[in-house]
Amino acid sequence: MRLEGKVGLVTGASSGIGAATARFFANEGMAGVIVADINDELGAQVMSEINEGGGNAIYVHLDVSDEDHWQAAVKAAVAKYGGLDVTMNNAGMSVPASRKKVEDTTLEIWNAMHAVNATGVFLGMKHSIPEMRKRGGGSIINTSSIFGIVGSGSGTAYHSAKGAVRTLTKAAAIQYASEKIRVNSIHPGFADTGMTKDLHAQPGERERRIALIPLGRMGLPEDMAWGAVYLASDESSFVTGIELVIDGGTIAQ
Repeated sequence: MRLEGKVGLVTGASSGIGAATARFFANEGMAGVIVADINDELGAQVMSEINEGGGNAIYVHLDVSDEDHWQAAVKAAVAKYGGLDVTMNNAGMSVPASRKKVEDTTLEIWNAMHAVNATGVFLGMKHSIPEMRKRGGGSIINTSSIFGIVGSGSGTAYHSAKGAVRTLTKAAAIQYASEKIRVNSIHPGFADTGMTKDLHAQPGERERRIALIPLGRMGLPEDMAWGAVYLASDESSFVTGIELVIDGGTIAQ
């Protein structure tokens, strides 16, 4: 019961890392979990699973790039559970058209990737912080990527957006530390999630990535979710502004 009594909102919670985190939050005793996503069908399923398992969850439709959606989601959390202690800004996107070098990246893709992967995080923090202040503190967890720290041969817009999350997290951590609002980022490595399913289905791609991982296996959503549980809990009360890399040792090489 590491999160007993806390209220947490998780974006991108209909599948992958977000769904695993929402379930783990509930299993660790959270008083209320807000499952937020644009996929209403899958999001409602995650909510139902949590409630059927003895947890307490609601689902809200949330396009993280839309400020009105964020205001409505936070309002729903407060109306249902009385406040907000934890926000995990996990929603993200990566599409084949974005896996390009600088010269081949269109402005359309650039803007779309930043709207979800970076602006969505900014808006999530902006509208969560006032409610956390009322509670005397809180924890914000922003999902970046190892590609927010190191480069690769493509994915220009993704690298930029995830890199923005990395330093935006540090800025917010310093700005709100005096109010006991902690802000940290998680940096997943190669993992099997809904976002990577199509890429890993390409011949040899999954095997190529596993060969780059010292621990010798692909990451799982649950690996990342345990990191989120730690950062959401009081166990990490002296932790803010960090980059929690969960990648099987990939970028330690």
